[in-house]
Amino acid sequence: MDFLRTPDERFANLPDYDFAPHYVDINAARMHYIDTENGSETLLMLHGEPSWCFLYRHMIHGLQDSYRCIAPDMFGFGRSDKPTQIDDHTFDFHYDSLVAFIEALDLQDITIIVQDWGGILGIPLAIEHENRIKRIVIMNTGLATGDIDLGEGFLRWQAFARKVGTRLEAGSLVARSCEKDISEEVIAAYDAPFPDKTYRAGVAAMPLIVPSTVDMPGADKHRAARERLRTWDKPALVLFSDKDPITSAAGPFFRKMIPTAGENPDAVIEGAGHFLQEESGAEIAEHIRAFIERTG
Repeated sequence: MDFLRTPDERFANLPDYDFAPHYVDINAARMHYIDTENGSETLLMLHGEPSWCFLYRHMIHGLQDSYRCIAPDMFGFGRSDKPTQIDDHTFDFHYDSLVAFIEALDLQDITIIVQDWGGILGIPLAIEHENRIKRIVIMNTGLATGDIDLGEGFLRWQAFARKVGTRLEAGSLVARSCEKDISEEVIAAYDAPFPDKTYRAGVAAMPLIVPSTVDMPGADKHRAARERLRTWDKPALVLFSDKDPITSAAGPFFRKMIPTAGENPDAVIEGAGHFLQEESGAEIAEHIRAFIERTG
């Protein structure tokens, strides 16, 4: 597997992003992560497609005074190394990479916070490694079990991604998926990891490998996760936005399924689209702080 590495100067002077880079080597490739290092609890924040840990900056600013915030970039995104071929990006490759990351840092008692692909990978990861998990926060994602229709919104997004391939620009996609206007500087920050389309194999691949049939890689992990979540006894917070056309229906599904989530009408981020961390990061941080305090 060949990798590209985005030049460091692409990440200079990004808006509201003042975090020192940290790196860990996983199978001869370099994975980047934010680590605020100190705090009474460990929060692991997993991003989705086509974003990177920049997405969590507002949440981290609201939480780092009390908690250790860790946010890795998946391979192919952010400051992490980028496999050059679309076929390099498989469910198992990304899942195994995140497991290796957690093991390399030996993270314990984790509050895992997931969104988009962060949930597609992070929910089964939390189930299979629940000895390391203390709490789970689920935001704007879903279970791709292969035996449930993923919905018209996702199918339209998948068809669009298949058509444009590596021409898909991260910044413009994030902007179109937000209900509020975001600045040109923020759009450029989402584009920073990708100097040109040769860096975008992961961006092109991820929508296509979401498990949509029962025999696709990862579907079995999601079915197992669904069954375990029905009896999940650790604290859970389901926090979805109300303006996401792709995942909004999954919020009530998770709240009904997970015994510890309950039907909490306050756990809705109003007026935000798919990338709710970008639009409402400070508000989400307060929800998570309150969640940790009442389940501490």
